[in-house]
Parts: sequence; C-alpha cells; structure tokens
Amino acid sequence: KRTTVIRKGGGKMWDDETLTEWDPKWFRLFVSDVSNDCTEKVLTEAFSKYKTFQKAKVIKDRLSNKSKYAFLAFSDPEDFLLAWKQMDGKYVGNRPIRLSKATTAVRSVEIGTKKAKMFDKA
Repeated sequence: KRTTVIRKGGGKMWDDETLTEWDPKWFRLFVSDVSNDCTEKVLTEAFSKYKTFQKAKVIKDRLSNKSKYAFLAFSDPEDFLLAWKQMDGKYVGNRPIRLSKATTAVRSVEIGTKKAKMFDKA
C-alpha cells in the first residue's frame, strides 16, 4: 500500500503523490499569471515575510517547461488572508500575480497495488 491523493479533472482520474507533501490543514492560495522567471525560490522570497508561510509550488508546462501557475500554503488563516490582500496584483518576477483561494481539497488515501495499477494505465 502507498499513500496518495486521488485527483479528478477533464473526465479523467489520476493519483498525485506529490500532494501528500501538503498538510490538509494549511490554507492555500492559487497563483495565476506567473511569469516564466517565477520559481519556487522567487515565491518563497516574496512570501516569507508572512510568519506562517509554509510552502510554494510552481507548476510548469510539460512541453515548454514554462511556469503556468503556482500554489502557496499558510498554516494560519490570518496570514493567508493578509498575504492574499497585500500581494494580489503585485509584481513577483516580471509580471503582477493574481491570487485566489485554492479550491481543491487535499485528502490523502491509501491505495493497494491492484488499484495503483488501474491509475498507472490511465
């Protein structure tokens, strides 16, 4: 057995083990309009002024390797709201970012080898 997060979208279902690194209690922001030079290090530097900032993750396009969007995590709702209010529309990298509340819930589940094979085929 292994722990993973089951994701659904676009009529497909898949498992995403990388989301097990995110605590479900964290408050997450979705970051859109990220510039190509925006990395996890750049976001961490920009948001580390908030005491309960936990993690930044940049999602890149598979083919072009350009940054598409990102996620930020905070352990305190006050910092989450303050960062959202203060940083929405601010330049991070060479473009202003847009922030919104991340809507997907992160819930880890254990799947056995039989079910894992089903996801590997998808």
